[in-house]
Amino acid sequence: MAEGGGVVVSEERLRALVAADRAAGRTVALANGCFDLLHVGHVRYVRGAAAEADRLIVAVNDDATVTALKGAGRPVQAAADRAEIVAALGVVDYVVVFTTPTVAGLLRALRPDVHCKGTDYTPETVPERLVVQAYGGRIAIVGDPKAHSTRELVDRIGRRE
Repeated sequence: MAEGGGVVVSEERLRALVAADRAAGRTVALANGCFDLLHVGHVRYVRGAAAEADRLIVAVNDDATVTALKGAGRPVQAAADRAEIVAALGVVDYVVVFTTPTVAGLLRALRPDVHCKGTDYTPETVPERLVVQAYGGRIAIVGDPKAHSTRELVDRIGRRE
């Protein structure tokens, strides 16, 4: 499905899509993040996550959660815009905006085969690891070393007055 990019959907619609994928025998991976200013680290993370299953869901933090996680002045872009940008990546099937500090609720609801996190985590430090273990899923650490950040981009842009 990801040829040409995915679709931004509600959690309710996502549940139906995942059920249909499962009925067709497809595996599902879920990756998540803020994706405030898309950079090469995000692209490598999403590509790595897509390689873990037949379908890739990317869960994007809502604006309030990004502000709580990253501080004042963030996000730079609204959640709907960030979701649309992520959906345009050719390896992404579905994008959903979520409103909680972690994706534990989505994991419980969708039970993806694989929960993908970036290389700034280990399987032991993934906040949702117990949720994933409880339903029998697995955790995959994907992407390149965490050498890119939105904060660095924002700082670099700010210095170019």
